[in-house]
Amino acid sequence: MQQAGDMPNKVAPRLWHALPAEETLTAVGADLHGLSEAEARERLASYGPNRLPPPQRRGPLARFVLQFHNVLIYVLLAAAAVTAALGHWIDTGVIVAVVLINAVIGFVQEGKAERAIEAIRSMLSLHALVLRDGRRREIPADELVPGDVVLLASGDKVPADLRLIEVRTLRVEEAALTGESVPVEKSLRPVAEAATIGDRACMAYSGTLITYGQAKGVVVATGARTEIGRISGMLHEVVELATPLTRRMEEFARWLTAAILGSAAVTFAFGLLARDYTAADMFLAVVGLAVAAIPEGLPAIMTITLAIGVQRMARRNAIIRRLPAVETLGSVTVICSDKTGTLTRNEMMVSRVVTADASYSVSGAGYAPEGGFSIAGDSVLVAEHADLVELVRAGLLCNDAVLTERKGAWHLEGDPTEGALVTLALKAGLDPAFEQRSSPRTDVIPFESEHRFMATLHHDHAGHAYSYVKGAPERVLEMCSFERRGGEARPIDPHSWRAAVDRLAAEGQRVLALALRPFEAPPLELRFGEIEQGLVLLGMVGMIDPPRVEAIAAVADCRQAGIRVKMITGDHVVTGRAVGRMLGIGDGTRALGGAEIEQLDSAALRRAARDIDVFARASPEHKLRLVEALQAEGAIVAMTGDGVNDAPALKRAEVGVAMGVKGTEAAKEAAEMVLADDNFASIAHAVEEGRTVYDNLKKAILFILPTNGGEAGVIITAILLGMALPITAVQILWVNMITAVTLALAIAFEPAESNVMRRPPRDPREPLLSGFLVWRIVLVSLLLVAASFGLFIWELERGASIESARTVAVNMLVAGEIFYLFNSRHIYESALSAEGLLGNRMVLSAVGILVVFQAMFTYVPIAHRLFGTDAIDAAAWLRIILCATAIFFVVEGEKWLLRRRLAHV
Repeated sequence: MQQAGDMPNKVAPRLWHALPAEETLTAVGADLHGLSEAEARERLASYGPNRLPPPQRRGPLARFVLQFHNVLIYVLLAAAAVTAALGHWIDTGVIVAVVLINAVIGFVQEGKAERAIEAIRSMLSLHALVLRDGRRREIPADELVPGDVVLLASGDKVPADLRLIEVRTLRVEEAALTGESVPVEKSLRPVAEAATIGDRACMAYSGTLITYGQAKGVVVATGARTEIGRISGMLHEVVELATPLTRRMEEFARWLTAAILGSAAVTFAFGLLARDYTAADMFLAVVGLAVAAIPEGLPAIMTITLAIGVQRMARRNAIIRRLPAVETLGSVTVICSDKTGTLTRNEMMVSRVVTADASYSVSGAGYAPEGGFSIAGDSVLVAEHADLVELVRAGLLCNDAVLTERKGAWHLEGDPTEGALVTLALKAGLDPAFEQRSSPRTDVIPFESEHRFMATLHHDHAGHAYSYVKGAPERVLEMCSFERRGGEARPIDPHSWRAAVDRLAAEGQRVLALALRPFEAPPLELRFGEIEQGLVLLGMVGMIDPPRVEAIAAVADCRQAGIRVKMITGDHVVTGRAVGRMLGIGDGTRALGGAEIEQLDSAALRRAARDIDVFARASPEHKLRLVEALQAEGAIVAMTGDGVNDAPALKRAEVGVAMGVKGTEAAKEAAEMVLADDNFASIAHAVEEGRTVYDNLKKAILFILPTNGGEAGVIITAILLGMALPITAVQILWVNMITAVTLALAIAFEPAESNVMRRPPRDPREPLLSGFLVWRIVLVSLLLVAASFGLFIWELERGASIESARTVAVNMLVAGEIFYLFNSRHIYESALSAEGLLGNRMVLSAVGILVVFQAMFTYVPIAHRLFGTDAIDAAAWLRIILCATAIFFVVEGEKWLLRRRLAHV
């Protein structure tokens, strides 16, 4: 037992998997009897608790203040300051209210703070069984220290990183850490220093699960120093990227701000010098111009449009955790997917059975006993193939797994490989309970990595005794002298069996051999010497973690949408290549292993990432490097996964997609999107919704900007002509806010256009506004200026008051926007159809609401005082409707000309 003071102050990080167990114990200052309580307390004070430190986060005040960090908001705040200085408090109040509303919306959305590191912390087991003072004690896992000797048994979660010092038939499920779908056999032998995590057989890592056997291990790392802690550190260090939308909007905001300020300065100088306006009047006019030109409602509309996209996606089992990911999905060019549990079911299944006479294909998926047997595509009756029945029975009886059905789903208790053999027996029509009663087991030699097989002894009720053996094919072949052929034992042909093993392995299958040893004199117990020779080989089985049927279709859908799917897995190269071939990922011949990735520099890895679609034996660092290499090639990357090992790459990718059912909390919290049904097909639906949301955002921008252009154009025209302003700053804010929250919002509910999944992904470098969209904005802005300014002059010429003329101008702007809204529902297609006019109920509702608000704006006395308006007569309304209708048909005519031009290109 280790006493206090026997160990150095700190255990230096080492390659523990390369050290013998005895050297590891010496290095950590421990022995087989564990630490004393006094030493454990001293080390706990030195190393700290076995948990990850909580990350520091911005407080709510800081998050709220950052909502104002936007160049458009700066201009609005400056406009509010100018109006306040001039004593126009209503204008100031309205501007400040608009800014605050936008800030509150942004603050609420950012309230869903990232919790990825906390999720990884929760993966540490709560309790651990250790040796302290030579006695077993159960302690909280966060009290573990390096040097503690931990006892592990089946079902335990490993509480810290351990160097194993004793093992008994130990198998550890490391899928969440390495991606390996089959529990890994553990041993005491050290491995090479360069071995990847999945090949470190002498280590048990924190957060992994013991599925079989028992072990003792000495703690070599706790808390942030474990593999899970290191991944958490990687996750914390990764810089989140801006999405294409935020990049385009930042660029657009800078451009728009410069244009607005430049226009305001020129207008101010012109009015002051050429039209003899006073400085105070020009300040107010310039504020009106800035307020008119700035689309202050646009940030809110973008957020709401994205939120509506989130609701749609949730109905299709894709849950968005961060709003910008909705838009980013529409520009994804590459999906990097983990294999186990994402593209495959994470359930082993026997897909091939080889006997001396035949090779059988087995259909089905997962542990459900649904499927059958066939030879060369022709179904067979299992009962007519005695050799097949005997092999299946051997797999069932030489087995410790149990399959149970609960609520229509099959659940495994035990090893996945053995579960696949039980399912195989059920497909063959065998009844496990009957077979076990008919041939009760009387002894067993458990599977050990040293001898690489499992053997069971059975006696039937007629006095016969026999042993079934299953194990690694090369080991079992050494033990066999005969093969079962046509119901008889005949001399074995080892060369043909080795060729069969090679064929199955080349298909990415895990191969097991099954054999029989009949006894003339029934023994009471099994001895190695009795079964290590003279066995009768019954055949081989090939197992796979089968691809999801829906994943195969989803990969094809992504390919049609111009999205390339790449599989990054912790499994072996051959397995990855075979699964990729079944899924339609890659060419079925090329795959890159983790050791090869290690040898590539950044430039070579970029070339490999561009040309190869299957990557195997990949560590968390490899996955992160691959995502970064693809991004360096200009790709917009979505990374799917379900394990802790996926979290850094999920974080680094533009869109991280985690599995919701089988995924770890770490993966979910690192991801932007979680699939509620673990269905890869939901990604294709999410891409469709993402593209639709981006279309709707463009439509909203195409609708809002002409409004601002029209308002600003009216003010500039008035100053150029030396006339009174047809619309005031506070009236401009009214128009912007009331149309933004009604008409522009309705566009967010537009359904997907028919060709949305037949387009290639958007080039992330394309400008937010194309030349065509700018032309449309200019055209509609000019039409609104002409109509509003024209009616304003008409009313003044008829002797109307300035308040009445301005009320007509405001209503003309609003009516023009209502009619233009129907144009905007389709950027290129005609609105002159039942679907174009009536296909979106939200549009009709928004128009109805807006008409009510405008009636209040025009006729309610308090609105007259707040906004400087006055009532107008029916004749004025008729002129407004006629001008708005003209705008609608001019835009439809422009669309028609554009469609004709595109048809001839």
